[in-house]
Amino acid sequence: MLSRLFLLVVMEVFLLEIYQHFRKEEQPFIDQVLSWREDVALKYQRKRSDFLNPREQMIFKAVMGNEADLIYGLEGGADYSERKRAIIAPDYEVIEKEDYQLTLLEATYPEKFVTLEHRDVLGAFMSLGVRREKMGDLVVQDGVIQLTAASEISDYIKMNLTGIKKSNVEFVEIPWEKLMESKESWVAKETTVSSLRLDVMVKEIYGMSRKKASMFIEGGRVKVNFRTVENPAFSLEKGDLISLRGKGRSRLDEINGQTRKEKYKVMTAKLN
Repeated sequence: MLSRLFLLVVMEVFLLEIYQHFRKEEQPFIDQVLSWREDVALKYQRKRSDFLNPREQMIFKAVMGNEADLIYGLEGGADYSERKRAIIAPDYEVIEKEDYQLTLLEATYPEKFVTLEHRDVLGAFMSLGVRREKMGDLVVQDGVIQLTAASEISDYIKMNLTGIKKSNVEFVEIPWEKLMESKESWVAKETTVSSLRLDVMVKEIYGMSRKKASMFIEGGRVKVNFRTVENPAFSLEKGDLISLRGKGRSRLDEINGQTRKEKYKVMTAKLN
């Protein structure tokens, strides 16, 4: 009885320690990872997740820590992949790449006649009624579409994702050796800002007035870590990914203290 009570107290302390490092709205995901970890530890059966975004991957690693009896890994097809599936397994097992159940699909389209963008393909995918978490990275360039999918839905995609905008497409499975790396690149910028509020950062990164930045945010056009945030006063943290509809994505890479005038020294990056 005392042993069980002790474990409960330890778990409560651990939860409070983890919670204080992340936002309140992220607590359900923390609880989910803890549940996965507990199931693997009790049942000795590995757990494979859907695709996790970068913020979720960071939380996943923090929650897993250095659990002595478990191992874990993340895989999205390549080291640079943004979205990755996670596996938790007993420490006596070996996790191989094929265990993540990833399938690379490719389709071509006549770029001379049709202009397709990332959002067009993603919109067509979502119209299939499949959750976003079942698809990893997506690259659209030079008349080619490549998407990384959870293997359990790859056949469904091939059968049903046959048209995007005005273009007919046919997805086929291809080997990982043919994986394309996006030509988009992150351009870093070092600057100072008066605060880490979302409206201030959007103003600085996208080169607009603070009033206009606030309008975009309140209008539901800004996402932080893939979630819509409509509060201009939302406080950003290191590693947060920002997206402004129609203006692209950016990141808050570093927060390097404050100046004598109490401005924050930050390193941001914008996807070009």
